[in-house]
Amino acid sequence: MSKNENKYKISVVIPTLNRINTLQRALDSVINQTYKPSEIIVVDNGSSDGTLKFLREQYPKITILTENKIGVSSARNKGIKKSINQWIALLDSDDAWHPRKLEIQTRMLDSALKEYNLIHTDEVWFRNNKHINQMKKHKKQGGYIFERCLSLCCISPSSVLFKKNILDKVGLFDESLPVCEDYDMWLKICSSEEVLFAQDKLTYKYGGHKDQLSKSYWGMDRFRIKSIENIIKNFDLTYKQKKQAKKELIKKLKIIINGAFKRNNLSIVNEFSTKLEYWDKVNF
Repeated sequence: MSKNENKYKISVVIPTLNRINTLQRALDSVINQTYKPSEIIVVDNGSSDGTLKFLREQYPKITILTENKIGVSSARNKGIKKSINQWIALLDSDDAWHPRKLEIQTRMLDSALKEYNLIHTDEVWFRNNKHINQMKKHKKQGGYIFERCLSLCCISPSSVLFKKNILDKVGLFDESLPVCEDYDMWLKICSSEEVLFAQDKLTYKYGGHKDQLSKSYWGMDRFRIKSIENIIKNFDLTYKQKKQAKKELIKKLKIIINGAFKRNNLSIVNEFSTKLEYWDKVNF
């Protein structure tokens, strides 16, 4: 055991729903870490594919929880609340880690010149099991990244290692959001936290499968709009952050309105036009 394994005791939280075909890959990538977490929690969110039986037979040493309220946020939140350690690493059940992911992250935390409460990593992306290159807008970085977090999700849940007590300030994942709950969480955290970033590609993200949440909803910016409105109204942002947030909010409102016009969805046009009119008049 390294000295860091005493200093950074980690609970890994893996939510899953009918992912028996990918869950083993995710779990094995955690078990095979060069830096061992002291707790692995899988939260089953109502699977009907034999996930619970598989876990009990193949992984008897992990902690298995069930969550009846369907939603990745509910599952993650239950795992976080039940975890015994101060450091939390999240992993989606269709993703995986490089074997040295936790080792590199804890070493970076230990050698940093200041204290950080969250570190994330770069990623390798696969779609239908073929490697794909990320676009420039998806480039990850560290520091004070609130402004970058406004346009789209700049941190992958499967890449993060964070100190649980930062949630005392921002709350758990928003269970009212069916998608973009990760966007919402990192936006709130990054409004006041400087984050550390590992440039190594230590997180493997697998996409293209039919049950991806991002494929289930049109107009993802609808949910990001809700997040931005909430953070402007309820969080202690600086004047500069409020201006940045309002600018992005108006941009996203216009995108939704234009899209609704094209689909002749007048109820959406009216709803978001009212929001646009309100925010156009807001001064800080």
